[in-house]
Amino acid sequence: MKYMILTFGSQADYAEMASWTPDDFAKMTEFMQKFSEELVASGELVDTRGLAGPVHTRRVRLQGGVPVVTDGPYAEAEEVLAGYWIVECESFDRATEIAARLAQCPTPGGVFEEKGYADIRPIIEHADEIDL
Repeated sequence: MKYMILTFGSQADYAEMASWTPDDFAKMTEFMQKFSEELVASGELVDTRGLAGPVHTRRVRLQGGVPVVTDGPYAEAEEVLAGYWIVECESFDRATEIAARLAQCPTPGGVFEEKGYADIRPIIEHADEIDL
């Protein structure tokens, strides 16, 4: 079964990253690279990507039958998707174990430690798999 592990952040989190040192970024990048390499080695990684900050986001909503586009950033408290991993593994529990390892990512100021979280969701491959 495939699962998507989604991580979230806010514009304030991205703004806080502007104060990080090159060493801070290097530690985070090294952790993420090793994390993904281990998933490749286990055969569980399907895809992974980090996303640009919320300031580079556009949201489209239908209002009165007309699409309305709003440019980011959004309210500081509003969280947006920061990145994702798609894994193929034996169970929801295994996908949860994988996601839990993200809590070990080193960050100054506890960006991930205090505010970060990941959602794990099964990926539906066929319409008959929809379970509401």
